[in-house]
Amino acid sequence: MNLTTYKNLLLEKLKKQFSLWFEKGEQEPIANSEVYRFLHSIKGTSGTVELMDIYMISNNLMEEINRAKKEIWEREELKLLLNKLIILTENYETFESGEIHGRNLSQTDHTPLIQVIGNDISNLIFLKEFLEKKGWIVVTNSSEEKVISQYLDLNPDCVIINENSPSLLGLETIQALRPYSRKQFVSIIMISKMCDKETRLHALKIGADDFLEKPLDLEELTVRIEHHLERKKLFEQSALIDELTKLYNRRYLHVTYNRSLNDLKRNGQPFCLAMLDIDFFKKVNDNFGHPTGDMVLSAFATFLEEGMRNTDIAFRYGGEEFIILFPNTSDHQTYEIITRLLDDFSKIRFESNGQEFSVSFSAGIHMINRPETTIKDALNFADQALYRAKESGRARVEYMKSPGEDYENRRLFISIIDDIAIIRTMLMQELRTLKIDHYDIDLQEFKDGPTFLSSQRLKQRGDHFLILDGVMPEMDGFEVLEKVKQAKVSNHVLVMMLTGRNSKEDIKRALKLGADDYMTKPFNIENLHSRMKKLIQRIKNQDFESESPLVENKA
Repeated sequence: MNLTTYKNLLLEKLKKQFSLWFEKGEQEPIANSEVYRFLHSIKGTSGTVELMDIYMISNNLMEEINRAKKEIWEREELKLLLNKLIILTENYETFESGEIHGRNLSQTDHTPLIQVIGNDISNLIFLKEFLEKKGWIVVTNSSEEKVISQYLDLNPDCVIINENSPSLLGLETIQALRPYSRKQFVSIIMISKMCDKETRLHALKIGADDFLEKPLDLEELTVRIEHHLERKKLFEQSALIDELTKLYNRRYLHVTYNRSLNDLKRNGQPFCLAMLDIDFFKKVNDNFGHPTGDMVLSAFATFLEEGMRNTDIAFRYGGEEFIILFPNTSDHQTYEIITRLLDDFSKIRFESNGQEFSVSFSAGIHMINRPETTIKDALNFADQALYRAKESGRARVEYMKSPGEDYENRRLFISIIDDIAIIRTMLMQELRTLKIDHYDIDLQEFKDGPTFLSSQRLKQRGDHFLILDGVMPEMDGFEVLEKVKQAKVSNHVLVMMLTGRNSKEDIKRALKLGADDYMTKPFNIENLHSRMKKLIQRIKNQDFESESPLVENKA
């Protein structure tokens, strides 16, 4: 799981709290309990998102305020106490994450994206600021381990390797990136202090497309980047773009499908492929001529691009057939989107030779949730669904499941109850990828126990899984657990406790109250995911209530 977003959220939370305490001109002392809750929250979250330096400092600070035994803190005194944490927060450079804030990096965003890789942070900052003034989106990376994942996640238009120390990044990075960049015609520009003939030739032989020597001429760098971007644009237009509709062609469909499969392998998030066919298109050509038919095809392509979400990608598959890929989308969501598109497109009036006419389309959908599903299989299933739509009268949307998936799913309600927003966000993101055979999952978050209990969610008909924080300000997690176990519900309820407490007494209390598993913060997301799936499998057993409690994961 990519933790970069959550690291940035935690750093923002720290900055906001420090600003609230020390920059707003407030003079009132701060209660020790408030400081402790804040550090407790930061400790648990920082360990989970793998900011271990913040975790260690927070842990030491908690021990320090416990030793101090103070009820209140004067603001200047508290600022002095938290000085290390404040400095560390300020020193974190969020540009290292490669995250882009406020920009949509979908396939339909044509602003060039430049990936800058290097081991000199000051140079990275300088290059990022300079190149962004040119109107480009710039992401940076100083971590050798994350170069490939960042490239695959963001699909840059040009890569710049700004090398000082060959041992960290540089020639090895070129070799690692080249298998991916070559397929997409993405240029790699090498910038290095080492500019002897042997180094330059070696870099070009293993995959660099350009080589610049330090000290760098920024004007020359800009011109070279523009040149490489223009070449990539011309290549895409000639090789990957359908000439009539300006949509991607079927050749690029294979590239994008394989990329979606890689995403599925990494995050488990399903995606959908839809096949669309304009109804009775031959009659349009026969009655109004091929130029009018071409006009309808172009208008349909424009309609799709304007009506789809930014993340969806449309292709002209051939003739009057089109394909749309829907990333991170279920078949039910895709059905709703295409049904809306069908309703809107059917209302459009075309005109030719003084005559008005309208056109509809039929569509077949298939959801890909298994990494072994080939594009041939996906297209076959979507085509079967399309055939069903045509046989049923056209102007319809149908979807086809893979063999063995035609069953009636049970409902599983997963509720995240935690007062820490970052933890809730992380869990929501991770659990959206959770797939349990024969279950439709309903995922929801709650900021505290009272909000959850007043929601009447437990009365929803289905099985329930609660992820419950043990330490919350308004109502302790153990109180919530006790009320949940006392509630009369007709279906199964499993409870996983999360807390920073590591006391055997707390663990014993949680189990006695009915918790089914227990994890202490910081916790590993992948481990949580695995343990949840094992627990949920128990619900499917009809003898669930007579089973002995799970004990192997509770110690």
